[in-house]
Amino acid sequence: IKELHLEEHVLFINQYLELPVLLEYLQLTDVYLFTSSDPNQAVSGTFVYALSCGCPIIATPIPHALELLSDDSGIIFDFKNSEQLSEAANHLLADEKLRTQMKLVGLQKTAATAWENVAIAYASLFQKTGRVEEELIYSLPPIDTYHIRRMSRQWGIIQFSKGNRPDSSTGYTLDDTARALMAMCQVVATGQGKVKERYVKTYLNFIRYCQQPDGSFLNYVDKDGIFTSQNEEVGLDDSNGRAVCALGYFISCAGHFPAPWKEEAEAILKRTFQRFDRIESPRSIAFMLKGFYYYSRECPSAQTDACIWLLANKLAQIYRRTAEVHWRWFEAYLTYDNAILPEAMLLAHLAIGREEYKEIARESFEFLLKKVFVGNRIQVVSNQGWMHKGKSSHGFGEQPVDVAGMVIALKTFYQVFKDEKYLRMQKDAFNWFLGNNHLHQIVYNPATGGCYDGLEENNINLNQGAESTVCYLMARLSLLSD
Repeated sequence: IKELHLEEHVLFINQYLELPVLLEYLQLTDVYLFTSSDPNQAVSGTFVYALSCGCPIIATPIPHALELLSDDSGIIFDFKNSEQLSEAANHLLADEKLRTQMKLVGLQKTAATAWENVAIAYASLFQKTGRVEEELIYSLPPIDTYHIRRMSRQWGIIQFSKGNRPDSSTGYTLDDTARALMAMCQVVATGQGKVKERYVKTYLNFIRYCQQPDGSFLNYVDKDGIFTSQNEEVGLDDSNGRAVCALGYFISCAGHFPAPWKEEAEAILKRTFQRFDRIESPRSIAFMLKGFYYYSRECPSAQTDACIWLLANKLAQIYRRTAEVHWRWFEAYLTYDNAILPEAMLLAHLAIGREEYKEIARESFEFLLKKVFVGNRIQVVSNQGWMHKGKSSHGFGEQPVDVAGMVIALKTFYQVFKDEKYLRMQKDAFNWFLGNNHLHQIVYNPATGGCYDGLEENNINLNQGAESTVCYLMARLSLLSD
């Protein structure tokens, strides 16, 4: 160090570090060097801590490193070969993209070793080897809005993340921001945490910003607040429906917020009335129904009931055209966010009392439950290929939005029918987030309050985007007693 005059650039800690302090250092590390010269060293604790903290690693070829640093998660150099070490270090320090890639690969490799996953693995082993028949009980995590707040900016909530870091380049969507408005309102309304009002107002402002003169909404906004070309290339019906749903819910709990906000939300909502006769998408209709159900609880009127009647009749007609003896559904296939369809019909029944809506709701919901539950485990329709009538689903590629929708709908059905089966299935469905899935791994991240983006065949998608995180929170809030 002295020969090269690096005294001001190198700091030796020179002390034993307790684990919390060590982890803080590792999380600040750009590149971790493991330079053991002992080929007989089998393992290293700090080495695996570094990998689990997402550190790109350059290491000598001890057995532990050879096992874990395959698949582009690090670089191996020969024992006592300083030239190779120097070349590898300079290469990594100069290539941020490669470091990011190694970070994600390392995190993926160690995800299964999180303590929650280790606990589930041990419990599953005890059940198999000890023939234990008792069901595994999952502890509910506390309600946490940290990651949602971290993902939020002046326009709304950022669409995607890289790992747990918000990726502002992906911009914003009306879909995600509408969900975030509902979730944060729920947190406030249920007294489950302090949420700064500015987040709620930011989300409401975004919905207003996306509304067009004809009452419709655009969905995609870039990081600078400019509407993107995706709005012309992708269908916008679902996002329009979610906006109406969020506005209705906000109005139903607007007593927790300044009065002018409610007036603003009502004005936005009323501008959508002129478009109902143009909406044909079943999910868009369902989201709108849910929004008007909430709105009617706070502001009952003949006009609102007429809107509910019009939308519910549309959805009922869609159901009657498609449903058969062995396929009690609204479409000839099961796709995404399925639970909103029967739930919306049930809410329409609650709003205007028509028994036909209640019958369609229960009939279609029971059909859906049989398709996505296997014993006490939920396995929602794969996003790799929809479940068409007469065929099975692909089996892998499950998303939090679909599971959360089932959790929320099961609560609604329990509240109406008082059938304990729905309450039990709601708990089982929520446990998907906590490890009751085919990988036996948590999909919720208790360290950040975020939710991973999906459950694949062999791994968890460790990105924690807005949709997954907000949907998880809404599902968690639905478990609260009324």
